[in-house]
Amino acid sequence: MKIDKKGLSLIAEFEGLSLKPYKCSASIPTIGYGSTYYENGTRVQMSDAPITKQRAEQLLQHTADRFASKVVNLLKKPVTQNQFNALVSFAFNVGSGALASSTLLKLVNVNPNDIMIAKEFLKWNKVNKVPVQGLTNRRIKESALYFTK
Repeated sequence: MKIDKKGLSLIAEFEGLSLKPYKCSASIPTIGYGSTYYENGTRVQMSDAPITKQRAEQLLQHTADRFASKVVNLLKKPVTQNQFNALVSFAFNVGSGALASSTLLKLVNVNPNDIMIAKEFLKWNKVNKVPVQGLTNRRIKESALYFTK
């Protein structure tokens, strides 16, 4: 499966756009729509030159495709396009390792339509054990997209 425009749009909405490098909440140099690496595997540096919006969109597609391939490898049951988009957005934000070890993925791999999955999305809204409204909003939207037919 591949992420589609709905999935990319969701990621872009919550990552926001920065044409100059900045440090994300985890203090990692980031550029564009939440990209921490370039296509060639080089890490983003704070000293990197600004990019254009078009370049940011290319990086977003590349980064999202990388996470999408990781999500595909983690899935044991077929999912809908919306379910896949939501899982890729989640992995883009928290990392594929976090998704791999999550109860969220365990539930998806037993029954992708289990309503308990919605609660699992919402558990991932904290930084240093403190709820963050932006993450809560993202998890609500990811969960809503996940359950959209």
